[in-house]
Amino acid sequence: MSLTRTERTIILSLWSKISTQADVIGTKTLESSGSAQLRAHGSKVAAVVGDAVKSIDNVASALSKLSELHAYVLRVDPVNFKFLSHCLLVTLASHFPADFTADAHAAWDKFLSIVSGVLTEKYR
Repeated sequence: MSLTRTERTIILSLWSKISTQADVIGTKTLESSGSAQLRAHGSKVAAVVGDAVKSIDNVASALSKLSELHAYVLRVDPVNFKFLSHCLLVTLASHFPADFTADAHAAWDKFLSIVSGVLTEKYR
């Protein structure tokens, strides 16, 4: 799966707004987990998404070491990445309602699916 030029433009455009509030958005994304330990990683979530956006044409390379960490050391259940993507979409929609159009939702959903795929790649 790859992003179209239009999808890339949408993601980069919205990221320019998200990045100024990235830590807050990362923390709000994790609030639904109910775990204080996990909520403390909000800034890390924001950093990972930022790294993926910066390397939008090569997400696999940018997140390879993180994929290994989650699969081999932390042993995070890979289903959690899809859940996290959904929570992030909801958070983005609530923080940027005017910008989070149907096209933006579709582009971000596709992008986060790519990120989730990369992060679960080492589980196979």
